[in-house]
Amino acid sequence: MPQKTKKTPMMEQYLAVKKQYPDAFLFYRLGDFYEMFYDDAVKGAQILELTLTTRNKNAVDPIPMCGVPHHAAQNYIDILVDQGYKVAICEQVEDPKTAKGMVKREVVQLVTPGTIIDQNASEAKENNYLTALHEKDGQYGFAYADLSTGEIKVATLTSTESLLNELMSLQTKEVVIDDSLSQPTQTLLEQLKVLMSDQPEVMPSAEVSYVSQDLQQTLEKQTVKQLLAYLTTTQKRSLAHLQKAVHYEPSHYLKLDHNAQRNLELLKNLRTHKKSGTLLWLLDETKTAMGARLLKQWIGRPLLDLQQIKQRQAIVENLLDNYFERSGIIEQLTQVYDLERLAGRVAFGNVNGRDLVQLRTSLAHIPQIRYILEQLDQDIYHDFLTELDPVEDVADLIEQAIVDEPPLSITEGNLIKAGYNAQLDEYNDAMKNGKQWLAQLEARERQVTGISNLKIGFNRVFGYYIEVSKANVKKLPQDRYQRKQTLTNAERFITPELKEKEELILGAETKAYELEYQLFTQIRDQIKDQIKRLQKLAAKVAQLDVLQSFATVSEDNHFVRPRLSQNERTLDIVDGWHPVVEKVLGKQSYIPNDVKMSSKLDILLITGPNMSGKSTYMRQLALSVIMAQMGCFVPAKQAKMPIFDQIFTRIGAADDLISGESTFMVEMKEANLALKQATSNSLLLFDELGRGTATYDGMALAQAIIEYVHDKVKAKTLFSTHYHELTVLEQELPRLANIHVGAVEKDGELVFLHKMQAGPADRSYGVHVAKLAGMPASLLTRADTILHQLEGKDVQKTTAMLKEVAPVQVETEADDSEAQLSLFSPEVVTPKEPVGKEKDVLTEILDLNLMAMTPMDVMNAVFKWQEKLK
Repeated sequence: MPQKTKKTPMMEQYLAVKKQYPDAFLFYRLGDFYEMFYDDAVKGAQILELTLTTRNKNAVDPIPMCGVPHHAAQNYIDILVDQGYKVAICEQVEDPKTAKGMVKREVVQLVTPGTIIDQNASEAKENNYLTALHEKDGQYGFAYADLSTGEIKVATLTSTESLLNELMSLQTKEVVIDDSLSQPTQTLLEQLKVLMSDQPEVMPSAEVSYVSQDLQQTLEKQTVKQLLAYLTTTQKRSLAHLQKAVHYEPSHYLKLDHNAQRNLELLKNLRTHKKSGTLLWLLDETKTAMGARLLKQWIGRPLLDLQQIKQRQAIVENLLDNYFERSGIIEQLTQVYDLERLAGRVAFGNVNGRDLVQLRTSLAHIPQIRYILEQLDQDIYHDFLTELDPVEDVADLIEQAIVDEPPLSITEGNLIKAGYNAQLDEYNDAMKNGKQWLAQLEARERQVTGISNLKIGFNRVFGYYIEVSKANVKKLPQDRYQRKQTLTNAERFITPELKEKEELILGAETKAYELEYQLFTQIRDQIKDQIKRLQKLAAKVAQLDVLQSFATVSEDNHFVRPRLSQNERTLDIVDGWHPVVEKVLGKQSYIPNDVKMSSKLDILLITGPNMSGKSTYMRQLALSVIMAQMGCFVPAKQAKMPIFDQIFTRIGAADDLISGESTFMVEMKEANLALKQATSNSLLLFDELGRGTATYDGMALAQAIIEYVHDKVKAKTLFSTHYHELTVLEQELPRLANIHVGAVEKDGELVFLHKMQAGPADRSYGVHVAKLAGMPASLLTRADTILHQLEGKDVQKTTAMLKEVAPVQVETEADDSEAQLSLFSPEVVTPKEPVGKEKDVLTEILDLNLMAMTPMDVMNAVFKWQEKLK
């Protein structure tokens, strides 16, 4: 009868460790494998597609288990962490040869979504941020760090809206929280599907004191302490590469909320969610991973300070004007590896010989970059020339100590150059001479015995041996060798002389490996002392890389340097274009347009047919503003613009499926946010506001919003609409002007001119657009007939006309000149009086409060009515 499984000392040790990390997969080291047991094994086998086996198969309750090879563990860890899980890595922490009883094991690192640092090459251009959040008196302490680079930023946020923007802009995967968080804040994090990790205890430490020393606010200091406490708890190693926490104010940058970043496709394509087709895709001609990461940060945080913008512009212009020097800088940057993350690996203790060679190679190119900048305008590049420190002592140390092509392992020798350490040279000579002696011994024994295939070999169990095939054993002189091992086809022998040499060679080899590892760690520690210099250098190289990228893109695409003003509100762009669309279509296919808004003009009301380019026109202005305030040149023949403080967008139609809100509700919320937060220095882009509801409702809201912006907000605004009735506002609102997208009919076909023209459009051309979409000819003919019957009629005549052309009879109240058609209006009369189930359904429809329902609620209600009527 099967016995119940008894807990062995090993399983007791496993369960004790697992108890400390209940929310993580425990990778428990056994020999050459990391094993998982119990629920970890069942779930891990499913996610990682591993074979699930059991321990104690014949027991009543066998223990589920699965494992991964230790040398391939990183791939499996990455898969789990990418899916939002934590992985606790449990290693042997004492030598099995000297251990008494069970070998001691401990978790040496907890890998989480916010702390993973061993990223693939494809992710090198991405930051991976861990965020900490502390709430007090309605304010949020907000800190974030990239563990791989050591960067730490901290701010005080005053609203959930600003918190949401920061979290979504950073694309943070993990938030460190404590019991200060209110329930609404926790609910927000749950809706964002961000991993929440508790860190209730915060202990003082030297690293906390160093990192937080420049911070002034108590709330921010507490949040940084919370962040560092979590990093210390999970990483269990030196965090010497962490930089001083830098306070930032979101209000010191051009504000782009998450809606604007999404709608303008700054970092992700709306359709594919990829980089291609975005502003980042257009501007990224960076040559280093750290430059690419900085470019993303600059896109998310354009500047407000005119002087800072001009400094960037001056460098971009200088690099653009000096092609050969710029080409030289690009050539050098191409050879520079990721200095930020190499410094982090040094501090973290997981750097290897190849990493140090990459560091040496990178540092070797800094003097040449400095030399090229010195040939240019030294005033413009003063900061670069001051801070581009080649860190020559580190480069020289690596050059002297590390071989040019080191192995990946740092414990198996062949890392340190000859001549660096005398003791190591002696061990290497002993090994080299010993191996030469072995080769000579093999040649001599072949000659003495006459056995041409006699060989000297080695394995870890028996050491060195002389091997003779079975067929040749009889040729051996009597008692020449001592028998050691018998194989199927051969015999293995040793001699006292060989055994003596074996001890010499293996002793030297073991000592050499141990000494090399010791020397390597000493070299690593010496480099660790210079990490701050390396990080400072990396930051400056990244800035230069981004600026040369701006210059390259500006030259390739014929961008111009915009004239910016902190005080004047004139916006004058001549022949501007959407840079991403133009790059996709080609320069010959794209028709440029002007954007002209004097200081006395705030609103452009844009009319014209669908597919004619209204949305593209609006987006191209926003992208030009963002590029200008990043310090880049802009897509135009000439550009003059003010410094904007915020950009708000209401473009495109999308339900908010997380909170169950309709397109129209999302539209109204985004518009409301813009109206409440915008200032006279903001830019508003409103595309087709009001179309998500009945015609007159939408038109009334659109007009009221335009008037509110005109009279109270006074921000520069582009407002596109199909409500041609609104174009009369130009006569009533002095700071509003009509423009439209030109379109002409030629031989019954619609031709878009894609050119903005003064004045309102004469019609929408909706039927023509439907024709371009490929709708059936009979449908289009019928639509055209109805359109001609409806055009030019007032509401009462339209109602009468609809009685003739539609099967549904429509009645209006005699005194209601503003009556409109509604899908479920009580005025709709069917040909016969409904009875029974039909009457019940109609009653339910009339009593329905649509505005209080989610899209899913409506679908369920319709399904219920269908079932009733069947």
